[in-house]
Amino acid sequence: MRAVYATDLSAASEAAIENETCLECLERVGVDTVHLVTVVPSNVHAGMPGMGLEKRRRQGLDRYRNVMEAAGFEVETHVVRGTPYRRINGVAGTVHADMTIVGSRGQSPLANRVIGSTARNLARTTVAPLLVNRVERDVDDPELLREHLFQRMLYATDFSENAQRAFDAFSYLRHATQEATLVHVESPKDDADVDAETRLGELADTLEGWDIDTDIRVRQGSPAEEILAVEEAVTPTTTLVGSRGQSRLRRLMLGSVSEDLVARARGNVYLVPPPRTA
Repeated sequence: MRAVYATDLSAASEAAIENETCLECLERVGVDTVHLVTVVPSNVHAGMPGMGLEKRRRQGLDRYRNVMEAAGFEVETHVVRGTPYRRINGVAGTVHADMTIVGSRGQSPLANRVIGSTARNLARTTVAPLLVNRVERDVDDPELLREHLFQRMLYATDFSENAQRAFDAFSYLRHATQEATLVHVESPKDDADVDAETRLGELADTLEGWDIDTDIRVRQGSPAEEILAVEEAVTPTTTLVGSRGQSRLRRLMLGSVSEDLVARARGNVYLVPPPRTA
């Protein structure tokens, strides 16, 4: 598997990239090649105070390359210029990445809605499954909040086609997963003939067959709020969810469950988008 690992060379990025447990988890799920990507702002030009930024970023990537190569990964580095989420997606599409990884300190919901962030923009537009690796906020020497990336999974489903696609990610995540909680949030629009507990039970049987201890939860209310409440209760290392692939305009106006989770979840989030289109 090929992973694009986006970094701004901050202390938060360094905490994620140099964490041995995280690297072991990636290796277990099949990642063997890593494309390290950093983006130089397009408004930085020669003659400006930041003119040496590109050189410094190449040096920083070389340091991270050494760490990852020592862990057994094949590594390529990319220093690109432009808007971060667009260029990260561009590299992911070019190298046919199976996963994109980005660190996030988890801004407040208001900051994410008003300003946006690379993680949130990637949640709207990612071309590959997106792992948002959560790092401590407001500290000088941050650490990962939950370093065992896929050990305890929270899977949220509305039984849609893309939710099933997200569940299919367990075909490789299972190699690093020991426990899973499956949650469905019922709404008035749900088909009355659908037995959520039965359907969750069928999914749980699949995971139990892979020796993953599994629990199921059926909740009522606002999907994002209920999923976040379950996350707080069971403290998974990562929440797994599919994106419906709504239009960008609708997402900007209304937001989406997946974006809310990326912005507000305490732990990591693994977001599986719709299939790529030509």
